[in-house]
Amino acid sequence: MRSDRGQSAPLGLKIAATVGLLFLHLPILLIFVYAFTTEEKSFVWPPPGLTTQWFAVTWNRPDVWQALSLSVRVAAISTAIALVLGTLCAAAVSRTRFFGRETISLLVILPIALPGIITGIALRSAFSLADIPFSFWTIVLGHATFCVVVVYNNAVARFRRTTGSMIEASMDLGADGFQTFRHVVLPNIATALLAGGMLAFALSFDEVIVTTFTAGQQQTVPIWMLEELIRPRQRPVTNVVAMVVVLVTLLPILLAYYLTRDGDQIAGSGK
Repeated sequence: MRSDRGQSAPLGLKIAATVGLLFLHLPILLIFVYAFTTEEKSFVWPPPGLTTQWFAVTWNRPDVWQALSLSVRVAAISTAIALVLGTLCAAAVSRTRFFGRETISLLVILPIALPGIITGIALRSAFSLADIPFSFWTIVLGHATFCVVVVYNNAVARFRRTTGSMIEASMDLGADGFQTFRHVVLPNIATALLAGGMLAFALSFDEVIVTTFTAGQQQTVPIWMLEELIRPRQRPVTNVVAMVVVLVTLLPILLAYYLTRDGDQIAGSGK
């Protein structure tokens, strides 16, 4: 039987793919260009000149560092919570059978399927009813709701591909539960957890809708960028920060892709 692997794609398909990629990525490239513009108060095309001065200005802005520090801390702690809860949920759903298992799986995945504004309103209402003041931890709890889903999807797919006979053999050889998890289960799911953790970190770092409803007066990087767009002081600084956000979120997603590029280890990880 003839193989189609070596055949080239039709010209029309190549053109359509190129147009689609340009449509998606040209606006992002414009952000990079405007980070170097000499014009401070407006966007002019083509830029009247190019300069790197805005990187130094951004570096010396304390409000930028405060927002960046908050985003990194929130993303790191949300990812840690998601790794623990997502892995435990995945282990329970994939390794055991019990009444309502599919319902629980659906409820775990639901927060990432709902629009962010619905999740944000629900969390804000819950915090208000419980008289919980808005703080760093309310942002973390809000982000953890969808970060858990990303880790869960990666972990449950890997658990389902891991044969139970390996665990049974480990137990037959005298290993206790912790030893079995450390030496058998964890090595088999490690790359899936790493990929899920990096995706969760990227999603948390640039989350804006849920953060708006749970942050109170605090400003993560996306909230800071919105404020700068509404009341601009130095527009190129906003573009420099946006460029940093693109790089910070792009690198973990690329690494997660290369860790799980055999295709069936990430299930529904987009938001």
